[in-house]
Amino acid sequence: MDYKDYYKVLGVGRRASQEEIKQAYRKLAVKHHPDKNPDNKNAEEKFKEISEAYEVLKDPEKRKQYDKLGANWKQYQQAGFDQGPFGGRNRGRTYSSGADDSDFMNGSGFSDFFESFFGRGGQQRSGPFRNVDFDFPPGDLKGEVSISLEEAYHGAERLIDLAGEQIRIKIKPGAYDGLTLRAKGKGQKSPSGKAGDLHLNIKVAPHPAYERKGNDLHMEAPVDLFTALLGGKQEILTLSGKINITLREGTQNGKVVRLKGKGMPVYGRTGQHGDLYAKLQVRIPEHLSPDQKLLIEKLRADLRHNLYS
Repeated sequence: MDYKDYYKVLGVGRRASQEEIKQAYRKLAVKHHPDKNPDNKNAEEKFKEISEAYEVLKDPEKRKQYDKLGANWKQYQQAGFDQGPFGGRNRGRTYSSGADDSDFMNGSGFSDFFESFFGRGGQQRSGPFRNVDFDFPPGDLKGEVSISLEEAYHGAERLIDLAGEQIRIKIKPGAYDGLTLRAKGKGQKSPSGKAGDLHLNIKVAPHPAYERKGNDLHMEAPVDLFTALLGGKQEILTLSGKINITLREGTQNGKVVRLKGKGMPVYGRTGQHGDLYAKLQVRIPEHLSPDQKLLIEKLRADLRHNLYS
């Protein structure tokens, strides 16, 4: 397997800040997202590649391990050194988890290089439970579950296989980063036979179109020039579906429109939602015909006359 330069994949330098890495990922994710490129295998593969690169570079520990070994990872591996980001002598076990196996090749979500570099660790399980790190303090198990923003909005379920036992975890709408779910009595059994609890930390993946701030969502909404000038209906895509808003004539570029109740559900409070803030981005035509230019020139002259007369 060839070495993969994750910095090159995201188009950032090796000294890039975490914020620069995040911004580069979001930009590429918007461009190559499968929803925007249906039936485009190249875009799908590119999206997987940038997602894998971000999975490593967003995590300070994984990034440190990656930077340390770099292109020499095979020599370290052949020499018998640990490749796992948490050290192969970790007494815990490492499982894998993610939002949807169908989004990834071979059901793993990551390339052979990724798994060889960082290791699978412990006992690798099949199914939708990926990227979950379990340690084994007496009685309890801990781990992480990654979900998409859409799943955080609508709610989700995960089926977890623990030592052959299937555990269904329900995630309510409005789930947020750092939320911990507890499955009572589903942890490690003590020698006496009493079981501890399973604690799952929720991680919500960044979205290419929406930025979450608490229960509010922020986005950019494109508006054509004539709707901004003359006013009219403008379609806005929210996580609950498309809605139309009415813009006044002379709407300025960069204006922020607040859509009350169109943000994230408030976790544990049925019927309560945050707000959606849409920043309007007026699109300027890139190419004009001679006749169109004449009309705009006349409009400009008329506007100047009205302003200064």
